Amino acid sequence: MSDIVIKAESIGKKYVIGHQAERGGYTALRDVLMQNARTLWKKTKDMAKGKPIIQGDTMEEVWALKDVSFDILRGEAVGIIGRNGAGKSTLLKILSRITEPSTGRVTIKGRVASLLEVGTGFHPELSGRENIYLNGAILGMSRDEIRLKFNKIVSFAEVEKYLDTPVKRYSSGMYVRLAFAVAAHLDPEILLVDEVLAVGDATFQKKCLGKMGDVAKEGRTVLFVSHNMTAIKSLCSRAILLDKGQIGNVGETGRVVSAYLQEGTLSLMQQVWDDPATAIGNDKVRLHRVYVTPLNQQPTEPITVETSLQLAFEFWNNLPDAVLNFSVVLYSFEGVCILNTASQAKTCSIGLVCGSFVIPGNFLNDDTYTVRLLIVKDTSVPIIDVHNVLTFEVQDIERGSNWYGKWIGAVRPQFDWVLRTGHMLP
Repeated sequence: MSDIVIKAESIGKKYVIGHQAERGGYTALRDVLMQNARTLWKKTKDMAKGKPIIQGDTMEEVWALKDVSFDILRGEAVGIIGRNGAGKSTLLKILSRITEPSTGRVTIKGRVASLLEVGTGFHPELSGRENIYLNGAILGMSRDEIRLKFNKIVSFAEVEKYLDTPVKRYSSGMYVRLAFAVAAHLDPEILLVDEVLAVGDATFQKKCLGKMGDVAKEGRTVLFVSHNMTAIKSLCSRAILLDKGQIGNVGETGRVVSAYLQEGTLSLMQQVWDDPATAIGNDKVRLHRVYVTPLNQQPTEPITVETSLQLAFEFWNNLPDAVLNFSVVLYSFEGVCILNTASQAKTCSIGLVCGSFVIPGNFLNDDTYTVRLLIVKDTSVPIIDVHNVLTFEVQDIERGSNWYGKWIGAVRPQFDWVLRTGHMLP
C-alpha cells in the first residue's frame, strides 16, 4: 500500500452544457428582447445562488468521467490512451488539481509537475528566463532550487538565443520545449504529460521520451497521455484505456494497445463494385474489385507470418491509350508505412484493367495491416488515391513448445543464412 502514489476511487466529472433552441422562420425584435431579458434574469439568479452560468435555453448533464478507479505505483510509467473525447485530459486535470471531481476522491503522495497545455503557467509578456522562475515557483520549487537547475533547463529547451525574449514571440514548438524542460527538470515525484509533445519536432519528441524514461528509472512516476502508440509502448510498462469516460481496459501496455487498435476493426479482405456508375473513382477510372487472398492454404485458415499473400486489383479504365500503373502502400495498424510498391507502367485501352502482386511468406510481422491504393497516370500523376481499401491480420505461429510472439521491427524476413566453421568462402 505504501508504494501507491496515486489512488483514484470512483472519480467522476460532470459538466452542464447549454443548447440553443432552434428558431425557424422570422423572429421579431420584440421576441429577441424578451428572450434576452429572460436570459439575463436567469444568469442573475444563478450568480446569486453561486451556480455556474450556462449559456443556452436548455441544459444537459455530460459525464466526462464516470466511476474511474485505479492505483499507480511509485516509479511506474503508465500510458493513458483512448479516442478523442474519452476523458483523458479531464483525468489529468483532476490529478493536477486544476479541477475538482464531481464524485469520488483522488489521493496523491508526492509533488506533481504537469504539462497539460502548451505554455501552461507562462506569462506572455515575460521573457523565457523570467518564466522559468515563474513556472518553477508555480510548481512549488524554491528560487535556489530553480537556480541550480537553470542551465540544464535552458540547454534542454535549446532556447538560449531567445532566453530574454518575451515568450509571446515564441513559436508553439519553442513554447513546448521550454515548458517541458521546466516540468521535467524540477525533480517532480510525479510527472503528468498530455499530448502536447506532438507540437515539437521529431528530434525533440525523442529527447522528451528519453527524459521521461530517465524520470521513471529514477524511481519517479510518469503518466503519459498520447495518441502515438509507438511512444506509449516504448515508454510505458502499463496502460489504461478510457472509453466514453470509463475504464475500458487496463494492464500490460502491449496487450491494452493491441486491444484498443483492434477495437471495432473488421477484416476487410475484399471489396467489389459491380456498377461503374456508383463505384469508387471518377470519370477517368473506377474500381471494380480489390482483394487479398492467402496462397497455398484453405481460405478458412488464419493468415500467419508464413503465409504468402496475393493482393489483386481491378478497375474500369475510361481513358483511351493512357499510360497507367498501380501503386500500393501497406501500413501497420499504428500507421507506420511498411512498404510501398508500384507496378510497371502500361499503355491501357478502354475497359477492365487488372493487376496483382505477391507478398512472400516469412516477410510480414505479426500485425494488422491496411492497404492504400493509387492508380497513377504517366508514372507520376495520381488519378485516384484510396486509403484503407483493404484490411487484414497476420498472426504469429507456434513452433513446438516455444511461443515467439511478435518480433521487433516492421518486418521479419527469413533470409538464407550460411552457418559453418572455419573461414567464409570468398
